[in-house]
Formats: sequence, structure tokens, C-alpha cells
Amino acid sequence: MDAHDPIAEFEAWMAEAAQSEPNDPNAVCLATATPEGRPSARMVLLKDVDPRGFVFYTNLESRKGQELAGNPFAALCFHWKTLARSVRVEGRVEAVSAAEADAYYASRARGSRIGAWASRQSRPLESRFALEKAVAEQTLRFGLGEIPRPPHWSGFRLLPDRMELWRDMPFRLHERRVFHRDGAGWRIEMLYP
Repeated sequence: MDAHDPIAEFEAWMAEAAQSEPNDPNAVCLATATPEGRPSARMVLLKDVDPRGFVFYTNLESRKGQELAGNPFAALCFHWKTLARSVRVEGRVEAVSAAEADAYYASRARGSRIGAWASRQSRPLESRFALEKAVAEQTLRFGLGEIPRPPHWSGFRLLPDRMELWRDMPFRLHERRVFHRDGAGWRIEMLYP
């Protein structure tokens, strides 16, 4: 592992978290903001990471989808309690390719693919029955056939320009290493806890 590559170090930490966290080690708090700067945060699941960045998927008509369309910057915050570590990531977001979205969508459970068609994510729901009815309608619509990816469902890749890797240390003298994108590489600095 390259000590000057925070994404490689993140991947190593994620592999450790996959062994120690009891639920969803890939759960991450995603923070977005409106074009006016009003922030909002919610939990999502990280679905891929590579040298380019961090990938998650959503309904593009959801609140987060709309906020990212209007202000293409976001932040992620991972916290692994069992490891006493966290990672913060900040940067611009871009849409994943249609091929990436199609491949991930096809890997989802059939019920999750139906749900992507049935849910009007982030919009008011008049009753649980209305959601169950929409799921039943979409289940009938697709029958046993293939379920294509909805046009309103895709993913984003957060392209990090700043990452902070935090480790718990005795007496709250935590280790904080911040990596700033510097051309093709990274510049590293330490922060006081």
C-alpha cells in the first residue's frame, strides 16, 4: 500500500471494516447542499471505489439527486466504530457512465429493481398502501421478464480533492492526516486533534 495514496489506504481500511463491522461497513453519510448552500445529509451505501473516486447510486429525482444536479459538490463521512477510525472525503461529483449504472443495476436483487421503478424517492407518500400498490403494479408490469434500469435512476462518482483519515488515539490525541489533491498526486498534512 502506498502511504501517499489515501484511496489505497481507504480500500485497506474498508477491507478491515468488512471483517469487523456487524452491519453495512460500506454505509456512509453523504452531505449535499442546494445551490444556495443549504446542507442536508443522509446515509447511503458505497458501491464502488477506484482511483477516480467513490460511487453511490440513487433516484436522480430524489432530494440528493436534485441537490447534486444543482450543486455538484459533496462530502462523505465513513465511521467504523469497531476500528475506531473514520474517513472524510470532499470533492466534485460526476455522473457514472450509463454502462456502469446498467451493470450495477443488473446486479441488484429483483425486488430492489422493482423498487427503483415503484418509489418516488423523497417525495410525499400518502400511505404505506400506496407504496405497496406501486410495487405490485410494477411487479405485474415486468412479470418474469427483464427489468431495465429506469431513466431516473443512476449513480454518481465523488472525485476527491480532499480526504482526511482519522484514527482514535489515547487521551483523545487522535491522528488526523489530511490529503489534498495536487495534480496527479496528493499533498499530506497532519492536523491537531
